[in-house]
Amino acid sequence: MAAWSYTPFQRLAARDLYSLLATRAFTENGLYLNLGYWKSARNIDEACAAMAMLVAEAAKMRPDDDVVDVGFGFADQDMLWMERFSPRHITGLNITPMQVRLAQQRVKRRGMAERITLIEGSATAMPLPDACCDIVTAVECAFHFHTREDFLAEAFRVLRPGGRLVLADVIRAAPEADRLRRRIQDFTWSQFSQKFSVPTANADQRVPYATKLHAAGFEMVDVAAIGEHVFPGWHRALSEDRALFARLPLAGRLPYQFLLNIDAHTVYGAFDYVLATARKPRQDG
Repeated sequence: MAAWSYTPFQRLAARDLYSLLATRAFTENGLYLNLGYWKSARNIDEACAAMAMLVAEAAKMRPDDDVVDVGFGFADQDMLWMERFSPRHITGLNITPMQVRLAQQRVKRRGMAERITLIEGSATAMPLPDACCDIVTAVECAFHFHTREDFLAEAFRVLRPGGRLVLADVIRAAPEADRLRRRIQDFTWSQFSQKFSVPTANADQRVPYATKLHAAGFEMVDVAAIGEHVFPGWHRALSEDRALFARLPLAGRLPYQFLLNIDAHTVYGAFDYVLATARKPRQDG
């Protein structure tokens, strides 16, 4: 962990990165790994669940839906969705073997194994048949996919006509007008993409992001900025909730201790956080 954090140009693939993090999660209860949706949340546990709920509600998840959740982490969101929305079936794909094994055990303990199937598989080469699901989701992970365009093509393939795609995703912010702030943005994004396995092709801003969705064949595309309900709340929680801060890996706590004294807009100025929704046309062609 220290070598990855402090060695210049040290880079890990997403699979290796999440294996390195092991079961270190952000929440006190459960094993959520998203930054949280803080519009009305009072703590990190509520915020992480709120992000999962935001995605499910945007997808209009229903009891007759077959769902494919890509990059499911430890399956917290899948178990929450099964409790709240009772979809017919959820299939989860994840490239990190340790997360898959542990998530399978957790789902089994909750008595949900017959309705939640978790497998090791790639977002850009899904081991699933054509037109097999009604919803595809990805909660805060599509920025890792190599590439986002390849993932969108796969999502389009596995969705049935009329199926919905919903992504909570981190993208690159529009350039600041001020030259110094723009340089800080460039440096921050470069460090983020290097350390967190973000392919160069995924440095999308909102308009190119929407363009890629249209190019993949989707309609009713919407790429909504929700960063104001993500980054400030997360940054404030790290400052105020010492237990949350302590759950960060040591190699992450040390540099972030300095960042706590800087406003969220500056710390996260390189990033935009979006809720992207789209639909596969009801009739092919």
